[in-house]
Amino acid sequence: MTDEIFERLVSEGIETVPERFLHKLDNVAIVIAESPTQEQLSSNHVGRGEGLLGLYEGIPLTHRGDFYGMGIVLPDRITIFKKSILNIAGDDEERVKNIVRDTVWHEIAHFFGYNDEVIKSREERGTNYST
Repeated sequence: MTDEIFERLVSEGIETVPERFLHKLDNVAIVIAESPTQEQLSSNHVGRGEGLLGLYEGIPLTHRGDFYGMGIVLPDRITIFKKSILNIAGDDEERVKNIVRDTVWHEIAHFFGYNDEVIKSREERGTNYST
């Protein structure tokens, strides 16, 4: 799958996020990387044979103090990993689109302070993060 098609699918995934969430993503960059670095895998306890589809790096809204953003603050970052997603979905564009959409939502949920256990529970119930 070309980078252009993958980038379009990530953009479409972002567009599925309701505006009430998107406008709160202040100082958050959403980027695409080919694969996670070894440091990203290690720091997130991803073992051999496991994959990392996306990663939120930053300070969740629920952990920001009163002084957050008072100086120069680098943006939080959500990274979507192309190769990891394609390893699962292959070249099935619809499957890639669905995995990207779910990954974008998952990482945005981390930005809002949800941990993996809560996110997984909501995903299993088919509940979106707004409820």
